[in-house]
Amino acid sequence: MTNPSYPSHPARTTHRTSERVVDTAVVGGGIVGLAHALAAARRGDRVVLFERDAYAVGASIRNFGMVWAIGQQRGAVYQRALRSREIWLELSAQTGMWAAPSGSLHLAHRPDELAVLEEFVATTPAARERGTTMLTAAEAVRRGPAVRAEGLLGAMWSPTEVNVDPRRAVPAVTAHLAEEYGVDARFGTTVRQIAAPRLATTDGAWRADRIVVCSGNDFATLYPEVFRESGLVRCKLQMLRTGVQPDGWQLGPMLCGGLTLLHYAAFEDCTARAALDARIRAELPFHREHGIHVLLSQTADGRLTIGDSHAYAATHDPFASEEIDRAILNSLGGFARIPEPRITERWTGYYPSLPDGRTELVTDPEPGVTVVNGLGGAGMTLSFGLAEEVLRR
Repeated sequence: MTNPSYPSHPARTTHRTSERVVDTAVVGGGIVGLAHALAAARRGDRVVLFERDAYAVGASIRNFGMVWAIGQQRGAVYQRALRSREIWLELSAQTGMWAAPSGSLHLAHRPDELAVLEEFVATTPAARERGTTMLTAAEAVRRGPAVRAEGLLGAMWSPTEVNVDPRRAVPAVTAHLAEEYGVDARFGTTVRQIAAPRLATTDGAWRADRIVVCSGNDFATLYPEVFRESGLVRCKLQMLRTGVQPDGWQLGPMLCGGLTLLHYAAFEDCTARAALDARIRAELPFHREHGIHVLLSQTADGRLTIGDSHAYAATHDPFASEEIDRAILNSLGGFARIPEPRITERWTGYYPSLPDGRTELVTDPEPGVTVVNGLGGAGMTLSFGLAEEVLRR
């Protein structure tokens, strides 16, 4: 894929001085920063957004493109995910950006996996109200063209998940912010220092009534003490992508298997999860050691994205493990069959994660400044809803 093209617009200022003035300044051009720029612009703010790279190259374009409400903590976080889903679909309608409300299938090929899914559906009325239900094996095979029928015991269907193509969605949202709301998106611009309400940047001096710092994996440039005290670590993951599938083949619902039930917070309260965890640790210790669970999604042009693994540390080596990739692909083969499985792309991704179960870091290091970080692997799922909450504070 070629690099996306981002808009460049002149700054909007209130008067002619060397210090340009806006209502809200956002630091970071990934999905968290874009979401806060959108929330501010929708309420009428004059917004500038700074991104140090020429275009977004971090976690926001290295993911599945899954808006994955079903995996989020029950209660307020699940509702935040549903609000984000609404905004994604609104943006799709306004821009023509590809966003497929394809839903998801959690596939159970073992009795303990089925038990977790059945307990989740029985004990989660909010999900049932949104259409989450159990399917027979035959129903799941009819709904998902890639579903492996051999040994399938049943599946959980959730209609709330939306598939976006991150490499197209991030620049599309950026362009929409500039064209619809006049957001001044300044890529290739580093914010070197903040002393609210002022920002010192490589593009001169700025002043903003409110500053939102969404710096992703950069824990060192701005407010390093905040990140040091927060406990944030970096998660390293490995992902793969196939070529375009033949004859316009479509995945339909996004898919996952039993390992995913051990990864997402939605299933943590299920009593049946303990038996599943014990079996997986005994049968697949390598998978548990490397945080492997397997998801399958599709891009706008028909490629399939597969992954992933999870390693948590302050600093990671830069190397990818072929053994981890093989484990991911072997697990995929246990629940899915795809027409053309040849891998054409492999990469590592990195995102900030809070190790204690918190779903985000939102803190005010000084008056007029809010740091938003630590959404883990749920940035695409939670950012739009979270941004509205943050700007209402």
